[in-house]
Amino acid sequence: MRALTKIKLTRARLLLWAKYSASSVVATVVSQLAFALCYWFGTAALVATLVAWLAGAIPNYVLNRRYTWGRSGQKLPYTLIVIGSAVTAALVTSLTDHLVRGLESHAWKTLLVTGSYFATYAVLFIVKFVLFDRLVFAKPAAASEPAPARTPVAT
Repeated sequence: MRALTKIKLTRARLLLWAKYSASSVVATVVSQLAFALCYWFGTAALVATLVAWLAGAIPNYVLNRRYTWGRSGQKLPYTLIVIGSAVTAALVTSLTDHLVRGLESHAWKTLLVTGSYFATYAVLFIVKFVLFDRLVFAKPAAASEPAPARTPVAT
């Protein structure tokens, strides 16, 4: 019986991971398009990062809340995690933008800076999953542990 419970737990975790991944793909596509378009049309890397973050954060929160975890999470930890991600991406893209200024090709600059934006979120993907799972959308301890079996009392 214990092995069966472990299999169900593993399947549940895999399903959660798959849902999180699908939600992240949607948010990443929206965010990447926003960043690439903003940067291509001359927006500063920092501003492009903030626009892209906002464009991706909205569908990401809605999908994670409703589809992935199926419940409302704690808003303060969520906010701190996504703002921390945005700050990290802003630092990385600004640094990359500074490093590629000498390139003549605008297409290459756009590709490299957009790639650094993507790479930042690729690295943060697993970190954010763990933090969302353990902090933001964690089930209360009482709900996650089954109630102990009780023996009926004879009267």
